[in-house]
Amino acid sequence: MNILVVDDETDVRPLFEQRFRREIRNGEFRFTFAESGEQALEYLKDLLSEAVLILSDINMPGMSGLELLRQIKSDYQSPPPPVVMMITAYGDAQSYNQAMELGADDFLTKPLDFNELKNKLKTLQ
Repeated sequence: MNILVVDDETDVRPLFEQRFRREIRNGEFRFTFAESGEQALEYLKDLLSEAVLILSDINMPGMSGLELLRQIKSDYQSPPPPVVMMITAYGDAQSYNQAMELGADDFLTKPLDFNELKNKLKTLQ
């Protein structure tokens, strides 16, 4: 499974690479990282067929994760649409409702429970 992780925090990449070390080595998951919504859209424009699942932070400078979600759902409607899981440090009802209204497939709060995330990802394979 190809996963695009969108987050402006610099420690996200090494954290995912450490937590998914075994799955990456076994070829179960392949991660690509973008540090902004704009960078994620550039990646998708060039390699949409490679992105199966997108994990995006909501609060980022520039384009927010919600705006990224809005763009993805409007621009990439051809099957199979990417699965989008929104991640936020704020588990408030307003963020959750807004993400779901825009078409998010799931909503996760930080700090991430990586065991829960692995289980969710494995059910999508």
